[in-house]
Amino acid sequence: MKRICLLTIALLLCATWASGYTERNLLQKEADLEKLKEVLVMNQQWVEYPAYADRAGWDSLMGAYKETYIRQGEKLLDYSWKRVNATDYLEFERSGNRDIMEGPLEANNRAITDLLLAELAEGKGRFTDQLINGVFQACEMTSWALAAHLIVQPSNRSLPVYDYPVIDLVSGDMGGLLSWTYYFMHETFDKVNPEISRRLRHEIETRVMQPYLTNDSFWWMGRQNKGRMLNNWNPWCNSNVLMCFLLMENDRDRLAQAVYLTMQSVDEFFNYIKADGGCEEGPSYWGHAAGKTLDYLELLYDATGGEVSIFDEPMIRKMGEYISRSYIGNGWVVNFADASAKGDANAALVYRFGKAVNSDELKGFAALMRKPKAAPRNGRDFFRTLAALAIDGELQEATPKHEIPPFTWYPETEFCYMSQHGMFLATKGGYNDESHNHNDVGTFSLWIDQTPVLIDAGVGTYTRQTFSSERYSIWTMQSNYHNLPLINGVPESYGRKYKATDVKAQPGFFEVNIATAYPQEAKVKQWLRSYRLKGKQVKINDAFELEEAVSPNIVNFLTWGEVDTSTAGKVRIRINGTQAELSYDPDCFELTTETKELTDPKLSNVWGKGIYRLCFKARQQVKKGNYSFTVKRL
Repeated sequence: MKRICLLTIALLLCATWASGYTERNLLQKEADLEKLKEVLVMNQQWVEYPAYADRAGWDSLMGAYKETYIRQGEKLLDYSWKRVNATDYLEFERSGNRDIMEGPLEANNRAITDLLLAELAEGKGRFTDQLINGVFQACEMTSWALAAHLIVQPSNRSLPVYDYPVIDLVSGDMGGLLSWTYYFMHETFDKVNPEISRRLRHEIETRVMQPYLTNDSFWWMGRQNKGRMLNNWNPWCNSNVLMCFLLMENDRDRLAQAVYLTMQSVDEFFNYIKADGGCEEGPSYWGHAAGKTLDYLELLYDATGGEVSIFDEPMIRKMGEYISRSYIGNGWVVNFADASAKGDANAALVYRFGKAVNSDELKGFAALMRKPKAAPRNGRDFFRTLAALAIDGELQEATPKHEIPPFTWYPETEFCYMSQHGMFLATKGGYNDESHNHNDVGTFSLWIDQTPVLIDAGVGTYTRQTFSSERYSIWTMQSNYHNLPLINGVPESYGRKYKATDVKAQPGFFEVNIATAYPQEAKVKQWLRSYRLKGKQVKINDAFELEEAVSPNIVNFLTWGEVDTSTAGKVRIRINGTQAELSYDPDCFELTTETKELTDPKLSNVWGKGIYRLCFKARQQVKKGNYSFTVKRL
């Protein structure tokens, strides 16, 4: 069991060096520690939200949503707070199941959020006792971190230890939520019993604030091994830590020290990611990577009276606009990495981003994503709910607009999007050690009239296996379940050295050598995969040279809907009212169709009961050759 956990840690920490690491240090260029001490806005004077007793202020902020929040709170007046048992934590090791532990914890966290919103909306004390119950139960837990993340403890096990506080995504979120709870409610709590607020402050200090100052070993901080892979964890955790200090700490020197540490840490994230703004984790993680970067930068801006601001950096704007560029329409998105093909962006978050970087593209996209009459709710992320309420009026007045550019190229991330005549083609280069990596160098997805035709299946429900040495035993992670070839019977391999080379991109054309994404046993010298979008069709070409031909090459494509392969040389694909035809040379390939049944709801909720893998097996084994396919709309 310890071996499994250690292997999981190795993959979770991703302790590899980023070849593209660039020491930008954007935040540290804005202020050093001494300047930070001068400009910090102390004693929570940066907070612009109403005090609990300001009834008119809350009525104005919540507007028409006030009753919605109250009604939601009323449902929780008899809520039975759920206990997370020791065996729930242990289940992560025993079966790999994460939900058994995470489900009840998340239910409790959402209940705290909804009760706090209800009390702020009504202001009569009706929800206070139940809110106290939730807060006190949270304080009684050994840890606020998830079982899947507790393996960074010295024990390398998933049962929380009492003397090693772990700051992960959820413990940070809880720190932020409970800091806001303290800020708004501590005077009310004190009237009931001062021990409630005292205990709450103590737990936030010991679980989040003190560990952040004294323990630099958490991988997401980037304090050790500069250049290590960093992802959404960095801005996500740092935004929560910053929130805790800004709401709870009133000693100027200590606050400045903590804020500056977060600036150094987030700078490591900016140094690691690409300046082109592409999110290598995919659009499902945009809200956690770019979105949490926005949360962090807004907090830092407010807390320094606008003195520390990098919203005018082109890189930040590009990070924001990635989400609008990756949206095809009708709820579909470009889903490289651990991303679902279905996605509806958080309208308020997108609008806030557009406002911060002055992007009309994002503002219009946010208006398109807005769900009329839906009260802003962001689960345990209380800050985002407050921020959404603050800009809701502006968002309602914004004009919906989303125009897909004919060509978007991310030269460092190596994502390429092309669009014309209702066809949208997304291709990628990259490497097989990206955050939330799939072995998918050179793959593509194709949409016709906002309907996916040749697809990326996405990712299933996370389990222990997902972030362990067993990751690439999962079919969704393998190149042979992406739109890629099996060369000499060998798929792509995982690792930073397995990457795209000779990448070329221009309007209507993308080419990449994917030979370098395959291991030695594939015996491939060169495999140039190219895509050409012209008019209402896409041509896919594979020009290859092998060291030796030892097994028939197989070119795989994934699709769904209704598939007709009865005519040699043609595959008819029908998805609702959309029809396409994939043409190939029947003298060159023998076609078989594999049905992949989908039992995981995270996949079946997108694609239905199953998808299809079209397997084009070469009839001849040759060392040098050329394969071509054409996909056209009908």
